[in-house]
Amino acid sequence: MPPVIDPEKCTKCGICVDICSEDVFYESKQGEIPTVTYPEECIHFAGCVYNCPSEAIRLRIPLPMQLVYKPSEDIELPWD
Repeated sequence: MPPVIDPEKCTKCGICVDICSEDVFYESKQGEIPTVTYPEECIHFAGCVYNCPSEAIRLRIPLPMQLVYKPSEDIELPWD
């Protein structure tokens, strides 16, 4: 699932466009709200979310990824 940009919060800074390693925002214009051009290329590493200064981006994690996700603090390691 692609990132979702809140147009009311977005400051059009372009950081998300620059930080995305998969070029999900390909050909987004400087000074405009970024366009999710290739949503299927999003690998959910959340660089756009964490680097957005106005907190205008959120990720929709696909259900199969949610089912296998377990926060690292909940994992018990055998040597602990």
